[in-house]
Amino acid sequence: MKEIERRRTFAIISHPDAGKTTLTEKLLLYGGAIHMAGSVKARKVSRYAVSDWMEIEKQRGISVTSSVMQFQYQGFCINILDTPGHQDFSEDTYRTLVAADSAVMLLDGAKGVEAQTIKLFHVCRMRQIPIFTFINKLDRAIKDPFTLMQDLEDVLGIRSYPINWPIGTDGDFKGVYNRQLRQIELFTGDRSHGQAIVASTKGSVDDPVFKDLLGEPYYSRLVEEIELLDMAGDEFDLGRVLKGELTPIFFGSAMTNFGVSPFLEEFLKMAPPPGSRVFGDKVISPEDQDFTGFVFKIQANMNPKHRDRIAFIRICSGVFQRGMEAIHSGPEKIVRLAQPQQLMAQEREVIEKAYPGDIVGLFDPGIFRISDVLSARGGLVFTGIPSFPAEHFARVSAKDTMKRKQFLKGIIQLAQEGAIQLYKEPDIGIEEFIVGAVGVLQFEVLEYRLKNEYSVDLNMQMLPHHYARWIVSSPDEPAKLNLTSSTRIIRDSRENYVLLFENEWSIQWAKDKNKGLELSDISP
Repeated sequence: MKEIERRRTFAIISHPDAGKTTLTEKLLLYGGAIHMAGSVKARKVSRYAVSDWMEIEKQRGISVTSSVMQFQYQGFCINILDTPGHQDFSEDTYRTLVAADSAVMLLDGAKGVEAQTIKLFHVCRMRQIPIFTFINKLDRAIKDPFTLMQDLEDVLGIRSYPINWPIGTDGDFKGVYNRQLRQIELFTGDRSHGQAIVASTKGSVDDPVFKDLLGEPYYSRLVEEIELLDMAGDEFDLGRVLKGELTPIFFGSAMTNFGVSPFLEEFLKMAPPPGSRVFGDKVISPEDQDFTGFVFKIQANMNPKHRDRIAFIRICSGVFQRGMEAIHSGPEKIVRLAQPQQLMAQEREVIEKAYPGDIVGLFDPGIFRISDVLSARGGLVFTGIPSFPAEHFARVSAKDTMKRKQFLKGIIQLAQEGAIQLYKEPDIGIEEFIVGAVGVLQFEVLEYRLKNEYSVDLNMQMLPHHYARWIVSSPDEPAKLNLTSSTRIIRDSRENYVLLFENEWSIQWAKDKNKGLELSDISP
């Protein structure tokens, strides 16, 4: 119970370029996990972000895969899940959120709530997990803080409570005021480009020293805004926060480290420890003695030298021990869980024990699939990981037919990761596949990774289809259905029949011309 209570497992979500990976780096810095923070778009610094470990992430300045990092801080054991912000990789983010107990929603202070933030917020809301908001980039001019609070309510439908309040929002950021402590924290200039922990000066708002330090205009405005917040704003209610009805707001600048330390300390006090998970008709509590965990992510070639695959397991109950045996769902076979690893993005070390809330990496010889369950009892099914239909399709094959073996291995492994969706056309040889993706950037990553991790160059032909529909029931064999000339019949990796359509009109045509044809946009 002591180990469960001190764990905090959370995901960081945001629209692209809000500073998510930068914030992750700074949390690692303050937690002592790294000694110098990297930058996502490193111009003035020579280090890249720890969580952006793929070469393509360093080159493009974006996160394309979720990273897992664990570190200790002030008695807490923290598991951070840094997710891709780009909508083309949202599928990976949705899967990762299933493993989190809370979420930190990062907003660009100058832009407020953006499109991808809305999507990710609704996934968190569906799961009813607590959401904590960090309004970033206060080193630049931002929107009026009251306007940002109104945005949260109008666009996302969630009330907010600022834990701290910014002093200077027009590119003249001076520090923050902590409402609960009635304390001002001023920040000194930082010449390390955010690579080191920044110094700060703390004191009571009533201390005349701060009136002199801030100057009359800043001080008077702060007092006026705090009075308005106290009168018209919501009261703080931790119960509402834990239900996902109220979001605490923190202001700061991840790039320059302003406000990061106060955020981390307050967040750890408020965020919940590991919670229960639903497995079919059973609810598994973290306090259950029997071991239970599920696979939420698979990553190939984290170590290019060894060409290995790591399955990421969220531990839900019991104590995980190195070398223990567990029942693997699906085949319902006993497997030995050797070489469990604690992760720091790409870096890892073998561990002896892990507890509910922890994320453990297991070497995968090719037996694990996303949503597989590992348990002491067996007979458990995890259905909480969402699946999304692809919206873009391409026919792919290896340019060099002599590299057929590497091509097959690479394309199948990347599909098992969930990086792409893989289909076959009936009566076409195994040298050619149809690949589905939620976003077009996934094709670029596929091409890059096959070349760099498997030494395979691709032939790729984009297809005009945008809708995949699985056949649930049919009045006839798929080949005998009355379909438009552009509709394509394919099969997924489980041999289920799928129809690819160019437009919604073609879908309606298929239904009208084939009475009894039932289609689904989610794989069975």
